[in-house]
Amino acid sequence: MNKLWLLIYFVPALAIFAWYMLARRRKEEASIRAAEEAIEASMTEPPSLHPVIDPMKCIGCRSCVNACPEHHSHPVLGMIRGKARLIAPANCIGHGACKRACPVDAIDLVFGTERRGVDIPTVQPNFETNVPGLFIAGELGGMGLIRNAIEQGRQAMESVQKLDGIGQGDRYDVVIVGAGPAGFAASLAAMEAGLRFVTIEQDSLGGTVAHFPRGKLVMTQPAILPVVGKMHFTETSKEKLLEFWQGVEAQTRLKVNYNERVTGVDAAAEGKSFDVTTTRSTYRCRAVMLTIGRRGTPRQLGVPGEELEKVAYRLIDPSEYEGKHVLVVGGGDSALEAAHSIAEAAGTTVTLSYRSAAFNRAKAANRSKVEALAAAGRMRVLMSSNVREIRENEVIIDYQDKSYRLPNDGVIICAGGILPTGFLKSIGVDVETKFGTA
Repeated sequence: MNKLWLLIYFVPALAIFAWYMLARRRKEEASIRAAEEAIEASMTEPPSLHPVIDPMKCIGCRSCVNACPEHHSHPVLGMIRGKARLIAPANCIGHGACKRACPVDAIDLVFGTERRGVDIPTVQPNFETNVPGLFIAGELGGMGLIRNAIEQGRQAMESVQKLDGIGQGDRYDVVIVGAGPAGFAASLAAMEAGLRFVTIEQDSLGGTVAHFPRGKLVMTQPAILPVVGKMHFTETSKEKLLEFWQGVEAQTRLKVNYNERVTGVDAAAEGKSFDVTTTRSTYRCRAVMLTIGRRGTPRQLGVPGEELEKVAYRLIDPSEYEGKHVLVVGGGDSALEAAHSIAEAAGTTVTLSYRSAAFNRAKAANRSKVEALAAAGRMRVLMSSNVREIRENEVIIDYQDKSYRLPNDGVIICAGGILPTGFLKSIGVDVETKFGTA
């Protein structure tokens, strides 16, 4: 009888343990594959704030892995040989939830790595730089998390209000550069405070958020937006968040000068005002707030015809290219995602041009989609090619020692961005390069 009871308890317990060990092994194998894919695609450098895990302190509890808000959409952290590891560094956007979840304080959040430094402007606790009256908030200061960027934009505008000379003189109180999360919040805070301000955005509402992949989970915690109050959703996609912001923009009648780029910021001789020069005008103001993110200005090819209206630097809606001849230039994830998204639209003819011989900077999933579409004849891929000229109805591409003229209705250039470090230094802002430090 005792043996029977032992079997009744022991067999289920053994089955549960075996199932647990199998599930654990499968998860570890998945983590190893993700880490290998990141290395293969040269996606081993995190873009900004990221965790460094001390293996001597890590107890393998998986709290950090489970806490990562990106965990359900793509790998960031994983378990390998019983220890937590950053398995897909390029996917980390600095939520910091892993550090808060760790019960043994085995995680530090840092900028940059030993091999790749990250330029971070020097900013005081009130978000003012070493240039009096010039403030920085959001991703440019190293904080990529949307909720924190919104909060920084609001707090930075509170600091602007305390400056001498606000509300005085024939000038703007503040010029806000950028309409991403921090800039949008700062603009609403300026409106709420009754300040005289202008907001300038070289692209569209949302800043870096607008460039995220479709359906990407972008917020995991509620945030407080000036004028509006608490944003009640806790998990939302890029599309839903942008739709919400567009609604707020319309309801509050917030005016943003879109498609206007800042070319210079000059402090006036008396030291208490600035002249902000853009592609359209010059604005005299008491303070400047930079919320321009870290993506920078889109890098151009520098070829004839690039100024044509059909040339864009990001994909907004694949359906607008239905039935058209489209050229996509680039070899990173944004280029490959744009190319395969358009190729899946009805009646399109897509050519993907890349100057190198391999897509080393792109995720395996995107490479596989492009390869499958190319094999099916739904996309033309020209490796080691260069765009020579863009014309009204065609493009000229140098490929395999020959020049080819291809019919063309639209060009999307995904060649990365020019980081704002040079711009910051040109206006006198101190910038520190961090190599794996907080």
